[in-house]
Amino acid sequence: MESLLIRDNPLLLPLNKKKTVYDGFITVQERDFRIRILLPPDLQLKRARLHCCWQLKHLLREYEHIVKQVNEVALNRCPEGRSVPPPRYYSQLISEMETVGWDKMLFIDMDFQTLKLRAEDSSGRQHTLTVKLKSKHPAEAPDCSADLPVPLTITWTPQSTLEQLHSQFLLVLESLTDFWDVLDEIDRKTWVLEPEKPSRSDTMRRIAIGNNVSIKVEVDPRHPKMLPECCLLGADHGGSCLWFAGRNPDSSILNNLRDVLEIEFPSPATHEKSSFNVECGICYSYRLEDAIPDQVCNDPRCGQPFHQACLYEWLRALPSSRQSFNLVFGECPYCSKPVTVKMAAQKT
Repeated sequence: MESLLIRDNPLLLPLNKKKTVYDGFITVQERDFRIRILLPPDLQLKRARLHCCWQLKHLLREYEHIVKQVNEVALNRCPEGRSVPPPRYYSQLISEMETVGWDKMLFIDMDFQTLKLRAEDSSGRQHTLTVKLKSKHPAEAPDCSADLPVPLTITWTPQSTLEQLHSQFLLVLESLTDFWDVLDEIDRKTWVLEPEKPSRSDTMRRIAIGNNVSIKVEVDPRHPKMLPECCLLGADHGGSCLWFAGRNPDSSILNNLRDVLEIEFPSPATHEKSSFNVECGICYSYRLEDAIPDQVCNDPRCGQPFHQACLYEWLRALPSSRQSFNLVFGECPYCSKPVTVKMAAQKT
């Protein structure tokens, strides 16, 4: 422990042979302060005492929880032989955090290396930027991640700061505002069957149209105002893809879909979601892990929905079924009419 104190704080000197008393100077906010550290006989830092002037105590008072956290880092790392970042690492990091604003700080881990920063786009949506700092920060670029539909690309130099990082993140959020506006309108005005709990990185919505009929919409994050790729699911449709030749540029994607399909989408204001949560005709449940019934008997008089995995396993077990490439042909378990399903994807 004494070697760490001297290595990271060269202005501290031991005053006795047992090396339990250290005296010297420490730099805080570009000012030097006289301090004395008293270690117990077993040299355990967690029971050490710090003596300093009232000015330094005043400066450290609002950072008391951070000082304790740095102390915990030292206690956790030293037994394993790992080095603690030098004091300048913490002082620079805290200075950068102050510049960004404590109101934007959602989380910081015990090692002071993983941070989560809050960001708000122009529409008031809340986002989180996770930053994993390297030991040589800021000389090394941090690893950054966020819940986005596109890769997060950040420019970093040894002179970069957390404030500049946060500003770049805000610019990325603004470039995706139209994309999230489109999906938020769909989420607000229709019944979304999938995903069950959409995240900001999801680009797909499966929207209920009627009983056992839905439309799968894939929105391009880079061109969110273009009519999306759509696929109708249900009896008489199977998985037919739709391509639209025209659109009204002054209207939203949802309104364009209404006009092109000549339908009114069921919404939370007009329908209960339970009207569309039809159980699988084989396992008698609606949700199977992350999947919902998306295979429907092609006979509109039947229209029974099934999970893809359930229907595949059912048909594969019947002697009368046949397989061609990745398709299995057989009979509907309910009406015995011909039904087809793709082979279930293998889990890795």
